[in-house]
Amino acid sequence: MSGIVVVDQRSDWPVDTPGIDVVTAWDYLTHETHTRAPRTTRIYNLCRSFSYQSTGYYVSLLAGARGHKPLPEITTIQDLKLADSPRIINDEIEELIQTSLARIGSSEYVMNVYFGQSMAKRHERLARALFSQFPAPLLQAKFVYRGDEWRVDAVGPIALGEVPPSHHEVLYQAAGEYFARKRAPRTKKESARYDLAILVNEDEKEPPSNSRALKLFEKAAEDLGFDVEFLDKTDYGHVAEFDGLFIRETTAVNHHTYRFSRRAAREGLVVVDDPVSILRAANKVFLAQLMDRHHIPQPKTLMIHRGNVNHVGRELGFPCVLKQPDSQFSKGVIKVESEAELKRQTRDMLERSDLIIAQSFEPTEYDWRVGVLDGQPLYACRYYMARNHWQVVTRGKNGGKQEGNHETLDIKDVPPQVLSIAVQAARAVGNGLYGVDLKQFGKVVKVIEVNDNPNIDYGVEDLFLKEALYRKIMEYFLKRLEVRTRT
Repeated sequence: MSGIVVVDQRSDWPVDTPGIDVVTAWDYLTHETHTRAPRTTRIYNLCRSFSYQSTGYYVSLLAGARGHKPLPEITTIQDLKLADSPRIINDEIEELIQTSLARIGSSEYVMNVYFGQSMAKRHERLARALFSQFPAPLLQAKFVYRGDEWRVDAVGPIALGEVPPSHHEVLYQAAGEYFARKRAPRTKKESARYDLAILVNEDEKEPPSNSRALKLFEKAAEDLGFDVEFLDKTDYGHVAEFDGLFIRETTAVNHHTYRFSRRAAREGLVVVDDPVSILRAANKVFLAQLMDRHHIPQPKTLMIHRGNVNHVGRELGFPCVLKQPDSQFSKGVIKVESEAELKRQTRDMLERSDLIIAQSFEPTEYDWRVGVLDGQPLYACRYYMARNHWQVVTRGKNGGKQEGNHETLDIKDVPPQVLSIAVQAARAVGNGLYGVDLKQFGKVVKVIEVNDNPNIDYGVEDLFLKEALYRKIMEYFLKRLEVRTRT
């Protein structure tokens, strides 16, 4: 048996699936056989009601208490009670709603989602996204067209009895496909002490770790007693199965990486990058204010809005650097040479954000990148400017890029003032894993930015520490988990 379908009456689920047992809610709640089922058991809760203290509510609640893996989890049930609030629907889903429903001729639309699938092929992406945010077997989303856009009116679970007979074939097929997924359930290695998930995106063009590095992370974790599994964005519903989550996909706030991080933290996992670090490091306006509050040196910085654009030239001179708040990896960072260029660029940038950052232009031959883990320096690199360019990376209009050289050093060979400022900046953000970018002018060191999701690539950041770099990061997870276990 790999899973249990829980229903109010046995006849509610007339489908036989290899490895799946079908039991009544009362049997699941009261029989010792189910009480003592293995920790990896998946519970597919198809009860008719999830209202507070109903039988369906208790199935998910007690499944969690028993260490089983319920679908939906009790947190999902609570989230669905708030789902009529626009704030609970993320930007990605909002965009999918507009594109998916664009051809609907009426002002209202109801869509049922069965294990992440819709009756209509054109709504597949929207169905998957809704299921990813609200992992419940049977969902119903109601949409209304108001003004010039579609809006969510309500999202909630539906009972088996509410599924039209014409939908049964799709429902049973979707359920069968979900039951058969290699992700459910997990079979933990007998020797493993903890479960570690690593979130990746195989389609990402510039991931924070290349494939060789990911394999070394996996090996280091397994050597320390972890059972490691790689996840992608479709695995949101499986986060709670693990003890730790390591995000090796470029993070952003309005993005599934943040939702994964937030979910993992809420479930008590050890998370890198944790959601607070993502929120803090993702926004250059916040970082500038944070560095200022902690008296950490940075280039002269102005917070720009529509009312003070004219002050930039007088305060910083030209050239100066403009930064979109969510800029990263040289994207969204612009050098402006004149007042006219400043006005043109700020006009475009302020269309996307009410606040942006302007900084004095302070060129150097290279930027320092110091990796900081748990408040201690981990690795150090010099990233040299791209040829004939003022940044480490230069990007062409055709999407191509050119990077400067890099040099990886022993921590003890890094100037103490560079390490000191890097550690101060990282500690101001949190106690996780960060990449602090700095410029050095003799004994003067200034912070350029703090990255919550720093690059750790095979052949670059690991050139000095080699496999020890990957082990140190995995030891951080182990230390945190052991502390959690003791408390």
